[in-house]
Amino acid sequence: MIAAHYPILQVVIPLIAAPLCSLLPRSRLPWMLATSIAWISFAISIFLIFQVNANGTLSYELGSWPAPWGIQYYIDTISAFVLVLVTAIAAITLLASRQLVENEIDSSKHSLFYTAFLLCLTGLLGIVATGDAFNVFVFLEISSLSSYAMIAMGDNRKALTASYEYLIMGTIGATFILIGIGLLYMQTGTLNMLDLKARIHDVDSFRSVHAAFAFFTVGICLKLALFPLHHWLPNAYAHAPSVVSIFLAATATKVALYLLYRVFYTIFGFDFSFSLLHLGYILLPLSIIAIVISAFTAIFQPGVKRLLAYSSLGQIGYMTMGISLETKAGLIASIIHLFNHAFIKGALFMCMACIIARIHSTRLEHLAGVGRVMPWTSAAFVIAGLALIGVPLTSGFISKWYLVLAILEKDYWWLALIVLFTSLLSVIYIWRVIEQMYFREPNEGYIDVKEAPPLLLTCTWVMVLITLYFGIDTRYPVEMATAAAQALLK
Repeated sequence: MIAAHYPILQVVIPLIAAPLCSLLPRSRLPWMLATSIAWISFAISIFLIFQVNANGTLSYELGSWPAPWGIQYYIDTISAFVLVLVTAIAAITLLASRQLVENEIDSSKHSLFYTAFLLCLTGLLGIVATGDAFNVFVFLEISSLSSYAMIAMGDNRKALTASYEYLIMGTIGATFILIGIGLLYMQTGTLNMLDLKARIHDVDSFRSVHAAFAFFTVGICLKLALFPLHHWLPNAYAHAPSVVSIFLAATATKVALYLLYRVFYTIFGFDFSFSLLHLGYILLPLSIIAIVISAFTAIFQPGVKRLLAYSSLGQIGYMTMGISLETKAGLIASIIHLFNHAFIKGALFMCMACIIARIHSTRLEHLAGVGRVMPWTSAAFVIAGLALIGVPLTSGFISKWYLVLAILEKDYWWLALIVLFTSLLSVIYIWRVIEQMYFREPNEGYIDVKEAPPLLLTCTWVMVLITLYFGIDTRYPVEMATAAAQALLK
């Protein structure tokens, strides 16, 4: 029965489609193939999450080799949840991408762009689906290399610099992760994550295991862009083509955070990570610094894409802050924000893509009066911006509500005040954009500017409506995050 192979098909289908995409002629065919594949992947992920909810964790052994000898794919609640998130974002982004790609990327590279996009999707899905530590490294490299290529396709020379900077930092991060994997294999003789979890208790006093934990943590935090390892992210998001900014901002750091959950909770376990090595003592101050500094830095950015990139750094800080609380409530808050922020930031970058499609700039002074000539795009930005701030009836409010509840459960009232203060800072930088859109006279050259292309605008509003829906009906993200946290803390 083909349904039994869905865990591997989730990864194999975009992997096989990627080279086929590169062979297609310069036309709409590469876009149609890539978009179809993304929607098929989304359908498979929906099936998998229903299967996990009905029957529990799914295990798939490649080539029928039993674990730990063979490679095992392991779909539990958290991985099924993240698979749905990544494929949903990919499907919506690719559907909206055709005109953006035609406008921003040389026509001779269109097939290669969609090939790289599918490879990036393959890598992200593989990281989430696999239960093998070395497989994680392989898929991490697939997603990273394709990301470097996509960023470099930006229409100005700064994209090349941003891609090179990301390549250097990403390679260092991947090397750290590979060293961590090697040290663990040296001590335990296995690469299967569940087998590592079972064996690590026998060697948890070894210095090499402590070193492996340190290498994993630094490597993943570099991929996650957690302060002070974040320098690659603002340039990468600001100078990449619009489609790439949307997809990476909504998925790449989320998958890195998923990997952090896997390492801290599944491989090393809560007791080793937090009771023995006191990870929370390091993670909490770094999260606070990330939230505060990125909020202040975002206020002074002249370009909106760069502003949103710094905002992402702060949102990553909220997610790691939830982990650092060392409680189930904190972990739930972190997972809920992972899910909600993906759609919020996807919607905001899509609004910028709409504006780039018409006025070819996202610098603040160039957005003067855009609210009058692009009312639907501007309204979408306002709603997504309110969600980023955490206004009630948006998903961003739900995220911060659960985070503050988890903080108060620990009696860290001072930390709740920091969250409130940084939310007020986000009001300032979002307001700077809204002020330009609605309270400034339009530039003379905007007389003939029209609203964004219909398909792109529709996809933008789909993201916005998802943000509003999960701000009102919170059952799905909260129930899934709760179940995922329970499974991780077992």
